[in-house]
Amino acid sequence: MLDLSRLRALHAVSVHGSVGAAAAALGYTPSAVSQQISKLERETRTTLLERHGRGVALTEEAKLLAATAEQLLAIAERAETTLEESRGQPVGRLRIAAFASAARGLLPGVLADLARRHPALDTRLTEINPHLSMDLVARGVTDLAVTHDWDIAPLPAPEGVEQAVIGDDHCDLVVPAGHPFTSRSVILRSDLGGERWVCQPPGRVCHDWLVRTLRTAGFEPDITHVAEENHTIVALVAAGLGVAVVPRLGTGELPPGAVAVPLDPGPVRRLYATWRTGAARRPAITEAVRTIQEHWARLAPRPGDLASVPRSEGVVPQ
Repeated sequence: MLDLSRLRALHAVSVHGSVGAAAAALGYTPSAVSQQISKLERETRTTLLERHGRGVALTEEAKLLAATAEQLLAIAERAETTLEESRGQPVGRLRIAAFASAARGLLPGVLADLARRHPALDTRLTEINPHLSMDLVARGVTDLAVTHDWDIAPLPAPEGVEQAVIGDDHCDLVVPAGHPFTSRSVILRSDLGGERWVCQPPGRVCHDWLVRTLRTAGFEPDITHVAEENHTIVALVAAGLGVAVVPRLGTGELPPGAVAVPLDPGPVRRLYATWRTGAARRPAITEAVRTIQEHWARLAPRPGDLASVPRSEGVVPQ
């Protein structure tokens, strides 16, 4: 009889590509994941992982077993959903994935609230790119994901995945103090040519949005500095090294030297809660989605507000 937790470990390595990444997604240590797979190798009398340089690769037998594991995990999930639904209370483990600014600006309060209301529910958060988290939900690696897309960069849900809108996260054009834009009442997208930009790396939704938007306006973007985190991007702007489009969620109050100015039309990204169709009846999913929407309703910025307003005025969600 194959152990389901060991199959889950193998499946996670198959999806994430390494023992370390699988461990982070499962909430285990890399050593624990390696031990699970070693035990599975002994049970199956099969070599499942082979050393390749500094990493590992699945053998052909392991790939076949991982594909079967995905089916077994889906069956187990349906059984767990049925039991949880019969109890009518959120229980068990709930694996949540969220992009960086949601993990920082929204999820801490949500997770604390869920822990207080439902002590039998064990939530586990992983910070991950929304492009990746959608696939992880579809493959059963995570139960619920907070994702986002932009007006010209939609992120459609794959088959077997459902979504609920959380809300809209408004974005600001952030420029250095003393920039000519700070004296303007409104900035048009046609005004953005010739600027030096600070942006996230290629492949990130924010980067793709910026490139498409500027090219649509007739400009080739001059991206001079690239950073993963919005806090780093804002710090580079405050140092006078460029301008940036920054979402408000998770960014916090702007530091001295950085000023938010109104861009018309203002960029907006829409936030979604995403889960597998087969888990839609699970009380843990419905309660988590409800709690996320509840917290967002308290945090959501108004379209006319700017990120430079101090948070003490209760205007901008930080």
